[in-house]
Amino acid sequence: MENFLSQKRILVTGSCGTIGSELTRQLLEDYQVKEVVCIDNNESELFFQEQKHLAHNNIRFGLADIRDCEKLRRMMQGIDIVFHTAALKHVILCERNPFEAVQTNIQGVKNIITAASENKVEKVIFTSSDKAVNPTNVMGTSKLMGERLMTAANSNQRAETTIFASTRFGNVLGSRGSVIPIFKEQIKKGGPITLTDPEMTRFIMSIKQAVQLVIDSAEIAVGGYVFITKMPVIRIKDLAEVMINELAPIYGHIPNNIKINIIGSKPGEKLYEELMNHEETRRAMELEKYFVVKPAFEGLYNKSSYSQNKIVNEIVTNPYNSSNESVLSKEELRKFLLTHNLFEECMVASHPDKRY
Repeated sequence: MENFLSQKRILVTGSCGTIGSELTRQLLEDYQVKEVVCIDNNESELFFQEQKHLAHNNIRFGLADIRDCEKLRRMMQGIDIVFHTAALKHVILCERNPFEAVQTNIQGVKNIITAASENKVEKVIFTSSDKAVNPTNVMGTSKLMGERLMTAANSNQRAETTIFASTRFGNVLGSRGSVIPIFKEQIKKGGPITLTDPEMTRFIMSIKQAVQLVIDSAEIAVGGYVFITKMPVIRIKDLAEVMINELAPIYGHIPNNIKINIIGSKPGEKLYEELMNHEETRRAMELEKYFVVKPAFEGLYNKSSYSQNKIVNEIVTNPYNSSNESVLSKEELRKFLLTHNLFEECMVASHPDKRY
C-alpha cells in the first residue's frame, strides 16, 4: 500500500536508541521505503543492529556522531527525510556534564540543520521532550534550544526547500532508563520499591505509539511548528502498585509484603509534566492526535496552513500538563500495560534496581 514514505530515502540519527531502533524497524517492515540509513556513535550496538537486519537489503549503517558536521554532510547525500532522535537524555548526567549536553543537544541540532539544508532534504523531524517546556534542568534547556533552532531554520532559508519541525512527547514506558524496568527489578528482589513522590504524575505512551506518532507528524509537518502528542496521564504511585500486584506473584512474593519507600524528588525534577505552557496556548491549535504550536514570530517564517478538516479547535486556552488532565484509574492503567505488552517487555532483560 502506498504511503507518504514510499520510495523515500530515510536517515535515522541515534538509530540504536529506544526510539531510533523501533523507528528503524517500523520503516523497514511497515513502510515501502527505498532505503534506511542508520547512524549512531555506539559502535557495539550499531554492529548488533546491523546483524539484526541482515534480511533487509535496503538498509545501511554508519558510525557517526552528530557533533561531526562533515560526516553528516556526507551521510545526507540523496536523503529525503531525516528523523533526528540522537540526544543526551538523562537529566542527572546532563546536569553534571552541561558542556557535553550543549555539544550534542544544541550544536548537534545545528549540524543536522546545516547538513540537511545543503543537501536539500525534504523534511527534518526533531524528537523533543516534555522537559523542554519551562525547563528546570540542563537537559530540558538544551532540548528547548533544539526546538528553537529547528523553528529558526525555516526563516533562514532563501527558498522553501526543507521543512524543519519538532515533535514533543512525554515518558515512553519500557524505554531504557524508564521507571518500569527499575520497578520490575525491585519487585523481583522482594522490594522495597523506591518512589520519588506519591503525587507525581506523568504522560505515558508505549514505544510503538511514540514512533508511530513521530512518523505521523512527519506526514503533516509544517515548517517551524512544534507537534505535541496527546497521551494519557498516570500517577507514578499507581504504576508501582499495579506492577506489584501483577509481578510479585510471578517472582514468588506476596504483593502486600512489598513496601514502597518515598525517597524524594531528584534535583530539577517536576511533580507534573508540561507538554505545552500558557504562553504557547496563544499560538496553538488542536488536531485529532496533536496540539500544534506555531512559531512565536510567524510573520518572519515561511507560512503554511492546515486545511480546516484537520483542525479540531483553532483556539487552545488550557496549558497541556499532567496536573490538569484526568488520571487513568488503576484498572485502566493495568489494561494499558497489558495491551502494549509492557509487562512482557520488562521481563526480557535485566536492569539496575537502584535510583538516584
